[in-house]
Amino acid sequence: MQEGRFKRVLKVQQCLSRLGNKLNREFSLSAHDLTLKDKPLDLRYSSTPDIDRLSSADVEGSKCVPSVAFHIHKDVAETREDGAINLPDIVIENAEEIELRYARGKSPSSHRDLLKMFKETGDKVQKYFQKNARISDVNKRLKSQIWSSVVTIVLVEGKNLLACDPETRTSDPYVKFRLGNEKYKSKVVWRSLNPKWLEQFDLHLYDDGDQQLEVTVWDRDRTRDDFIGRCLIDLSSFEREKTHNFSEELEDGAGSLSFLLTISGTTASETISDLTLYEENPREREAVLARYAWQRTFHNIKDIGHLTVKVFKASGLASADLGGKSDPFCVVELGNARLQTQTEYKTLTPTWQKIFTFNIKDINNVLEITVFDEDRDHKVEFLGKVAIPLLRVKSGEKRWYSLKDKKLRSRAKGSCPQILLEMTVVWNPIRACIRTLNPKEVKLMEPEVKFKRQVFMKNVMRFKSIIIHFYEIGKVFQGCFEWESTLQSLIGLLFWLVLCYYFEVWMIPAVGLLIFVKQYILKTIAAPVNVSWDEATDSDIEDDDEDDKDKEEKKSLKEKLQAIQEVTQTVQNTIGRLASLGEGVKNIFNFTVPYLSWIAVGLLVGATLVLYFVPIRYLLMLWGLNKFLRKIMRPHSVPNNEVLDLLSRVPDDEMLLDYRDFKPSISMEAERRREIRKKQKAS
Repeated sequence: MQEGRFKRVLKVQQCLSRLGNKLNREFSLSAHDLTLKDKPLDLRYSSTPDIDRLSSADVEGSKCVPSVAFHIHKDVAETREDGAINLPDIVIENAEEIELRYARGKSPSSHRDLLKMFKETGDKVQKYFQKNARISDVNKRLKSQIWSSVVTIVLVEGKNLLACDPETRTSDPYVKFRLGNEKYKSKVVWRSLNPKWLEQFDLHLYDDGDQQLEVTVWDRDRTRDDFIGRCLIDLSSFEREKTHNFSEELEDGAGSLSFLLTISGTTASETISDLTLYEENPREREAVLARYAWQRTFHNIKDIGHLTVKVFKASGLASADLGGKSDPFCVVELGNARLQTQTEYKTLTPTWQKIFTFNIKDINNVLEITVFDEDRDHKVEFLGKVAIPLLRVKSGEKRWYSLKDKKLRSRAKGSCPQILLEMTVVWNPIRACIRTLNPKEVKLMEPEVKFKRQVFMKNVMRFKSIIIHFYEIGKVFQGCFEWESTLQSLIGLLFWLVLCYYFEVWMIPAVGLLIFVKQYILKTIAAPVNVSWDEATDSDIEDDDEDDKDKEEKKSLKEKLQAIQEVTQTVQNTIGRLASLGEGVKNIFNFTVPYLSWIAVGLLVGATLVLYFVPIRYLLMLWGLNKFLRKIMRPHSVPNNEVLDLLSRVPDDEMLLDYRDFKPSISMEAERRREIRKKQKAS
């Protein structure tokens, strides 16, 4: 053979003194100074290859590649930072054995067949290239993120643990977790065999790491802690991107532990949550719609609906690292279900491209999306949050949502931080109505509300505003009784006499219906009334969560202060609940949440008709039978009040402020007014 007759680029396999060989190899390369528009990529044999021109090669194994020239276009190639052009892998499957010609001459007919094959499958090849580009991005992330997924485990409670203290016949249990080299320890619950922790831990899984999560329970002792029990959790058996609620028995009958476990944050491109490779299947969409059609309402009464959340990207995040960048990841929570994206490193504009699905257990739930910054020690730093009620979701709408601070009252730090989302909600209204009239699901990881003077005063003012309405009504009756206005007193007296003479029980819910009619007319005719809000309204409320540094205080004084704090905390929270209940009654009549208001309208219509046709004495008898026979007929049912359950779903004024949406940007005038207010407060 003559030197220089062939382009030498890569040695695939050395075959001595033979021309007809099966290589059965696959290779990829990137070439400098390649004008893809004008020059083809030549695949052929090389006698003395020169690999100095190559920047990368990845041998993976494939079938024989024939000697043929074909064009690679720019739109399927990747330009690197150093100017080199990465050519994606090309795999020829099920190819016949082709004779490779070294002499110049006419190309074999198989070359034409190969060119025809590439032409016919151009779309498939381009999708393959896009997939390889995505895998390349994933591989780059994995170089800095060596873990493959995050294990979020919530330690809920323990039951029937062994008693290690013979005097008190109790234990002081705490739990240790170990996954590979990561170890965590829960807090100690004193003197309890059925402790409740409600603590969350984030551990990390590795591709070649241990998949066994070891959980041990210990009893705190002054000298040496006692071992209570142990269990192993096989993480490989759990479905990814889904929250699992389960209990695990400890060895040797030492009790049991309850957990919430989620494996998410995966970076693998083949995961079902990857939005880049996601293709919506019309048949699956039709199946979901059919599952929640009104004709199938009573097939599965607990299956309320289906939520799909697409997390695309975020922008304008605050820098949390010294280099002016952040390592953001996104956490999506619905009730007790919690999923998260992978971490995007060294960026303020992360692109996650993830899709998550949730089973809706209550249509009145709120979707919470939080962006955190990941630190090296696996700790996190808050970057922004947004709360979206499911009843406000517009299915299929792709839009930006402004990120807020922890209190959900003002914007998060950064340059107008926002996140791009798309949500789709499919649900059955009748099932949702039935679920709404049942007790609300308790969120396990709800943070405990500590006593704060500002919160206490705010709850007092909220409760005072509710009491004022009843006080004004009482003043009207008092004025009638005192005959302050003769005409008003006469009208009041006649109205009372007529009402008592013609009164029927069905008139009570009818009055509620009249209030609904009035408010609905006002809401329809008048412009929608927004809750007044100012970004600086709650800026004076600071978090008082600093740890107590002086731990050498006298125990008696500490106990007294703790008792005072518990009393004030109870008063604060009770006033807050009463204020929320009163605001809920107001908001349900104001059609703040139209779905809940229409449920109330339907209930009042039904109550009106029942009370109109059925004498009150029979209804009272049925009510008494229901209350007395409940324990016999339904021993495991939870006693509840349907009206209070409905009102618990209605957001109060504080929640409405949390759900308020911000515009994508802040005007300079508002920024100037905020600075003036800050200066006035500082002075």
